[in-house]
Order: sequence, then C-alpha cells, then structure tokens
Amino acid sequence: MASMKLDVEKFSGKNDFGLWKVKMKALLVHHGLVSALKPDEDEESSTSRERNVEIMEKAHSAIILCLGDKPLREVSREDCH
Repeated sequence: MASMKLDVEKFSGKNDFGLWKVKMKALLVHHGLVSALKPDEDEESSTSRERNVEIMEKAHSAIILCLGDKPLREVSREDCH
C-alpha cells in the first residue's frame, strides 16, 4: 500500500475554522486519536487511564502543530492559567 501524506493547513484565524475542524478530526481518526474528542471517563483501570492520558497528549500535540502563530499564542495563554 502506498503511503500518503496527510497535510492540514494551519489554522491562522483567517481561514475557515469549520473546514479546519473537519480536517483535524479526520487527521485524529487517521492517527487513532479520535477518542480524545470524547474520552471514556468511566474506565476504572489504571491502564485505561494511562492510555487515555497518552491519547489526549498526542491529540493535543497534533492540534498544536496545526495552529498558526496567532491562535497558538492564544492557546498557550489558556494552558498557562
């Protein structure tokens, strides 16, 4: 199977957020991280919690890498508080 490059244009605040969101969801699905959008908080085992944390961190990183500088500054301000 040929490999394909998945490229999502960075969200700059000037491009269409709705389309960017659809593309980001597709990217998270492709990478097996879509559960980060609706984590299963009912899981009781520590392994499940650890796996959920790992998925959330990977999804967070993917989203951060697909943000332009201005939106990224806004998000980083929120993360610091």
